[in-house]
Amino acid sequence: MTRYLIGPILAGLLPVAAMAQGDPQAGKTASGACAACHGRDGIAMAPDAPNLAGQPADYLAEQLRAYRDGDRTHEQMSLIANGLEEAEIDDIAAYFAAIEVTATIPDDPQ
Repeated sequence: MTRYLIGPILAGLLPVAAMAQGDPQAGKTASGACAACHGRDGIAMAPDAPNLAGQPADYLAEQLRAYRDGDRTHEQMSLIANGLEEAEIDDIAAYFAAIEVTATIPDDPQ
């Protein structure tokens, strides 16, 4: 019976291996173009730009690839992502994912 469970378990692990595996330090260096809108620390400077700090690396990498490949469009993002190579995308995603973000819930004004 055990041998019948191994296949589904291993198949469930495959997506984990496909997640972005970049170098956060290299990503910090490569993220210079991101700072104008998203902030050097991943906290957006522009009011219409999302925060990148603390986002999952695989999500960030997927979005950068979508901009680069034309599956998602935005005037600045498409232009910037167009010049990124696979390793750079993974590195940038790893950098912003590695930034820890904390939140403070306001007191109840009762």
